Amino acid sequence: MTTGSDTDGHGNAGGHGDTDGHGDAGGGVLRVLREDKELQARLDAELTAFNNRATGADDEAGLCVRVDDAGGELVAGLTGWTWGGCAGINMVWVREDRRGEGWGARLLRAAEEEARRRDCTEISVSSLSFQAPGFYRRNGYLDTGQREGIPNGHVDHHFVKSLVTDPAGAVRLVALVELAPDAVQAGQRYEDGVLGLLGRHGGRLERRQRTADGRTEVHLIRFDSRAGYDGFLADPERAALRGELGGAAPTTRVLEVQEV
Repeated sequence: MTTGSDTDGHGNAGGHGDTDGHGDAGGGVLRVLREDKELQARLDAELTAFNNRATGADDEAGLCVRVDDAGGELVAGLTGWTWGGCAGINMVWVREDRRGEGWGARLLRAAEEEARRRDCTEISVSSLSFQAPGFYRRNGYLDTGQREGIPNGHVDHHFVKSLVTDPAGAVRLVALVELAPDAVQAGQRYEDGVLGLLGRHGGRLERRQRTADGRTEVHLIRFDSRAGYDGFLADPERAALRGELGGAAPTTRVLEVQEV
């Protein structure tokens, strides 16, 4: 694993054609290639080593599930990975003549069970809009974002699923935060501190945006459970941070939302 993807998202490992090399002032030769397996292997090794040093996690492993028919022909399959308590799905495929038999869901369940066995707490996947985003939602995966600009107006949807809590119990919030005009920097530091407490309660900050004047922020937050959200609200450290600001504390409006 490097940064989560070894290709450009379409199975290509480089550009659209080879380009003659040219030097620069540093004496290097730059080339643009369609494919370079040696380069891929070297970068994967170098970045994996870097990631392991940075995180202290060195348990990266592949995760594959396959289904064969009685004749030994492939019916369906899933490929992915596990690393440092996280799991990811790269590809899921079911043979056309065997679709509608529930193999996709069985592949997911098998991968999730194996990820739990490896002590993973969540699993992620991406799916283009013409592939199966609805399938992942039906199986408890929550939207975390999307990338537009896919050919012919399609979208790349990104999902995550907790492997330790019931996805149906997740709570998603939008917080509109107004900072006091005379305490903008103090308010921002307060928000930094409060948002840093989310993880201890099963919360995750999915997006944080701020207006140009710094006085208003919008936070998209997800908790694995209602109990986690309640625990965050009652956290004494959160109350202490707010107490330090007194009347200069931000004013926050919180809306509970869901995907549509």
